[in-house]
Amino acid sequence: MTGGAAKAVTATAPAAVETPTAKTPTAPAAVEPAPTAPGPAAAGDAGPLRFAVLGDSFSEGVGDRAGGAWRGWAALLAQGLTAEGRETAFLNLAVSGALGADVADEQTPRALEFRPHLASVVVGVNDTLRRTFDIELLTRRLDRVCADLHAVGAVLLTACLPDPGRMLGLPPPLARPLARRQRSVNAVVHALSARYGAVHLHLADPVWTEDRTLWSADRLHPGERGHRAVAAGFHRLLAARGLAHGARPSAKPAQPPPTRTETLLWLATAGTGWVLRRSRDLLPQLLLLAGTELRHWADGTGTAPLDARADDALTAALAATMGR
Repeated sequence: MTGGAAKAVTATAPAAVETPTAKTPTAPAAVEPAPTAPGPAAAGDAGPLRFAVLGDSFSEGVGDRAGGAWRGWAALLAQGLTAEGRETAFLNLAVSGALGADVADEQTPRALEFRPHLASVVVGVNDTLRRTFDIELLTRRLDRVCADLHAVGAVLLTACLPDPGRMLGLPPPLARPLARRQRSVNAVVHALSARYGAVHLHLADPVWTEDRTLWSADRLHPGERGHRAVAAGFHRLLAARGLAHGARPSAKPAQPPPTRTETLLWLATAGTGWVLRRSRDLLPQLLLLAGTELRHWADGTGTAPLDARADDALTAALAATMGR
């Protein structure tokens, strides 16, 4: 799914800041690039602060349902961006299943029309799940998205993410090719974040991936607790750069994390459908990649040649994009 209506709302900042209790989860670790010149939001631009969200299901809010709809970290963050008396205009263009091409070709033009002060760009996991994965093409697309948004004065928000093979607990021969791809995507995101002075949140660390209470039953999307942790992490970084002036999003979830039974039920029902839908595209190639992994292990070379090949492709992608 790459279509659907964008969510546009106007949020008024809460009047008070909530202080988390001792049992509140800590926000994931962050990487802070050197700040660039402030965008219009920091320069006292009149009117509402405009926050645009581009990406896939992670930013659409899947895993955090409130009021019968997905809410997610971006909506939670929007509530704490401005001080009392100033509004936030919030446009969420993210949709489940979006690829880098969808963000570049469909979401970015709409975001540019909105002329955001802040724009989050988090995408790439779905690209790693496609047989057509091309790190150089994805790098070029993401660079174009970031350059266009940066050119209109938007401060960018980015994040790197864990690989889905690890989160799903796939066997090593299947998980390693996906991990290799996601590491490349994360390296590209790091490079572009530094290039455009983005506010970057690092969500691939073990402190994030190993805490199952942060994740929904599908193991691929944050649950409410995870979305709140992401919102709090971005708020902390934005506040440090003078770009968030409202209440920090509360880290206390209203809903409990999924039980083991709920997780197993999802894997046996909806999870099966998720895998089957992607099997038409990904699974045949993934099985070939797994076969290659096993052959290298059998002949004693291990994963070094495959890692080197992925590193070479990443180096070429960054050189082609960052060298201009």
